[in-house]
Amino acid sequence: MAAAVTFLAGCGADGGSTPAPAPSGGAVSSPPHTGGSPSPKPTSPADIARQDAVAAYVGMWKADAQASHTSDWQATYLSRYASGDALQVLTGDLYADHLNGLVAKGEPVNHPRVTSVNPPGAPTSVRIEDCADSRNWLQYRTDGSLLDDTPGGMRRILAEARLHTDGLWRVTQFGVGDLASC
Repeated sequence: MAAAVTFLAGCGADGGSTPAPAPSGGAVSSPPHTGGSPSPKPTSPADIARQDAVAAYVGMWKADAQASHTSDWQATYLSRYASGDALQVLTGDLYADHLNGLVAKGEPVNHPRVTSVNPPGAPTSVRIEDCADSRNWLQYRTDGSLLDDTPGGMRRILAEARLHTDGLWRVTQFGVGDLASC
């Protein structure tokens, strides 16, 4: 889906100072808790930032998967989870798929982990690393035939989420590695 994206060497193009448009209908639900026992409620600003940034990151991929089922590059719910470069990449890829008569089925499985929270006392930026599994998120032609015989697989993703002035965390940029990069 975002395989054409190259790894981002640095972050900061968006700066997090420009909030994305206000979210509107069609929100994607958060994933259910799958652990054995409930996670403790975060109490420190850094823990809250980690939780909220990861929720935005996972939400972005769920929203992108949902939009990819019809190649809806205008899906307003994407802006709830992504802004700046990240939103441009998502909508650009969806638009290209629309023009080429492609849709996707399924969704990726994400395994995000936070690599940094800055500044620790009052976080506004969180970096995330993921080893995402795209084996169940494949592209098809609109006639229902599989685009190619590439089975998908594990891809390393580096992302940055930023706290916006509306109080929401959004992914501002990400880079997707080649197949089998993690």
